[in-house]
Amino acid sequence: MGASYWWMLLGMAVATYLPRMIPLTLLDGKELPPIVSGVLRNIPYAVLGALIFPAILHIQDDIVFGIIGAITAFALAFFGLDVMFVVIGTIAVLAVYSLF
Repeated sequence: MGASYWWMLLGMAVATYLPRMIPLTLLDGKELPPIVSGVLRNIPYAVLGALIFPAILHIQDDIVFGIIGAITAFALAFFGLDVMFVVIGTIAVLAVYSLF
């Protein structure tokens, strides 16, 4: 491995570390405005929707499988469950559906 590989690896490490470190150091002990907190609180659900919706459109075998998964995921997210519970709950519902 050449030196360019190590410089590229170091650059990627810095590029991923800085966006995580800067808010922790600059906002330590400060309260965010309520509107910013609300937006940040909804980001995981927006990302989940962005990941699920295109997959629903590309199902070729059983479109009902995708529709049931989408309805389950959106319903669980609507009730305010944590993203991990939304994913696990949707997997569980689809596992039960695939048995029939």
